[in-house]
Amino acid sequence: MALNNSTIVPLLQPTAPPTMSLADWTHSMKRSVLREMLAVVARPGILSFAGGLPAPELFPTADYAEAVAHVLATDPGALQYGPPYAPLKAHVVELMARRGVTCREEQIFLTTGAQQGLNIAARLFLNPGGQVILEELVYTGIQQVVAPYRPQILTVPTNLDEGMDVDAVEAHLLAGTRPAFIYAIPEAHNPLGVSISPERQARLAELARRYQVPLVEDDPYGFLCYDGTVGPPMRALDDDWVIYVGSFSKLLAPALRLGWMVVSEALVPKLTVVKEAYDLETSAFVQRTVSAYLDAGYLPGHLAMLCREYGMRRDAMLAALYRYFPAEARWTRPASGMFVWVELPAGFNTAELLHTAVEREKVAFIPGQAFNALAAAGQPDGHSVASRCMRLNFSNCTPELIEEGIARLGALLQ
Repeated sequence: MALNNSTIVPLLQPTAPPTMSLADWTHSMKRSVLREMLAVVARPGILSFAGGLPAPELFPTADYAEAVAHVLATDPGALQYGPPYAPLKAHVVELMARRGVTCREEQIFLTTGAQQGLNIAARLFLNPGGQVILEELVYTGIQQVVAPYRPQILTVPTNLDEGMDVDAVEAHLLAGTRPAFIYAIPEAHNPLGVSISPERQARLAELARRYQVPLVEDDPYGFLCYDGTVGPPMRALDDDWVIYVGSFSKLLAPALRLGWMVVSEALVPKLTVVKEAYDLETSAFVQRTVSAYLDAGYLPGHLAMLCREYGMRRDAMLAALYRYFPAEARWTRPASGMFVWVELPAGFNTAELLHTAVEREKVAFIPGQAFNALAAAGQPDGHSVASRCMRLNFSNCTPELIEEGIARLGALLQ
């Protein structure tokens, strides 16, 4: 039988989706602004300061390819199911020693990226409707991690010179609250680019120990330092109450999806059961290839190169901000990490500014309001300063492109 349009069209019409009953928390679920921006910055001609992206031209592709070839040629078990790879754990112990933390292989728990580590920690500690302590402006990933539990978020401010307000943390604890955990990015805060001073870190670890509240320490940027070495993480101060989360995403490449946690040995069996529900295990192939790369001794030179190159890009951004942004604006000077936080004068709204910046100047950034923990949770919010702030990433563009992009944004602001 010959087909005509009248017979084809009805076959192509979509059927109505079934009505499904979703979990209550999904009705307020929103995609992270950071992930939404990936589609925006993928458009041709967009100069992006938006994502927390490492520079792809700095990925160790040749050395990693050598490690991959070696593993495929010598280790057929790399493509099979398998337990956590002990040689990789040994390398992580050495990495932690470089950060000033003494630990054993039995305390290393391998994850599919640091984000999974945060998710596992939340699932382990947080009951539905429980409490968590977050900074007022905080990484969107932790906002998404805790959202399904509909927690009460107890916020604390952040000082742009010394980091998290530990007095505010103690005030919550003195008031009798016992949150499931305290979340902190002590080095190169995302989004603020600041680091918690050593004195505040020591107090925070002591509070966690005294009040027996787990302290989840997120440290994806601690190896990327530009003004000499950074101090040891809080894990060096406490073996029991500090849960350390690290990642190879910023050290090697994000697509590897490989991270780790440093925890008390007693927690590992519980973490294992939680992780099995997510993905059974972290890719055996990635574990072995990264371990082979580390066996070859490439990492120290690679890290030195990253610190040198990203330091130049940071300096280029700070110099361009000084040249092109309004004199009334202020910004942080990160000693490590990938971000500069900019606070514009009163009257600016960076969420509204973003549309014009992308469409007219072809430059993207993340508006400060995206990091507002209370607003994201639908709780009363009095943190209006975020609406005139922006987070700028400096790692993903060359110094020349940074100069050009900041000049464009500066012209728009002026």
